[in-house]
Amino acid sequence: MSEIITEYRNENTKNIDLLSTIDIVRKINEEDQIVARAVEDESANIARAVDIIAKQFLIGGKLYYYGAGTSGRLGVLDASECPPTFGVTPDLVTGIIAGGDKALRLAVEGAEDNFELGVDDAQILTKDDVCVAISASGNPKYLLGVLSHAEKIGCKTIAITCNHKAAILDEVGLGICVEVGPEVIAGSSRMKAGTAQKMVLNMLTTGAMIKIGKTYENFMIDLMPTNEKLKDRAIRIVSQIAGVNSSNALKTLLECDWSVKTAILMLQCSLSKDEAKELLRKNCGVLRRALASFTRT
Repeated sequence: MSEIITEYRNENTKNIDLLSTIDIVRKINEEDQIVARAVEDESANIARAVDIIAKQFLIGGKLYYYGAGTSGRLGVLDASECPPTFGVTPDLVTGIIAGGDKALRLAVEGAEDNFELGVDDAQILTKDDVCVAISASGNPKYLLGVLSHAEKIGCKTIAITCNHKAAILDEVGLGICVEVGPEVIAGSSRMKAGTAQKMVLNMLTTGAMIKIGKTYENFMIDLMPTNEKLKDRAIRIVSQIAGVNSSNALKTLLECDWSVKTAILMLQCSLSKDEAKELLRKNCGVLRRALASFTRT
């Protein structure tokens, strides 16, 4: 069995049960500050992963996260936030947890140790997709099963782990190893390891979405305005980019069924709804390209 660093005892917190509440909180915070630095150390590999994912998106591929326990839940969380944030279809980024949806709330005994279950769950992968295996220890047989099938079909593979001796690092095309050291409570990898994984996942999807044109500057221009908060945000985005007041932004958004990019083009380029949609289509839905092409003409 590979060495599991997250199971080590943390000398900095060995007397944590004797501390006052405020000192417990401070100890946890001290350890959390290690996480950002450890993630920074893996910036180059994270950037490579972003480029891989963006490239596969552009040829019609999808992104699949696989994990067990906390790691699986974090993958499902990140995937579920992509459609409302970036306006993508729910199947573009998918999170799969060992043991199925039941495991999101309850522990499913033995799921992470089941190699064949991993093989079965990986059947949805194609050669155009990206498979990301997430695990603090990097040793679940479930993930080794997933990766064995991914390799067989030529799917791009990435690992996110906190253990430099993780078994999954030997089975992937690209490894991201964020070594955060022993946990505050020995073995509780939902803490520093979980935080590190969430930070990396944020970078992977956000970075890839930026690369394929799902943002303009730092605005989420493909958001889906499904509630009042998001409608208010859409109005502010259109108002700021197009340089109009909120009333004009709202009026134009209502005309184009709340399509932020269409509204911006209508206002900024004095186009009809159909003309704006056609300009977007010609530029693969990328607002910056559409604006640039209109300026050139």
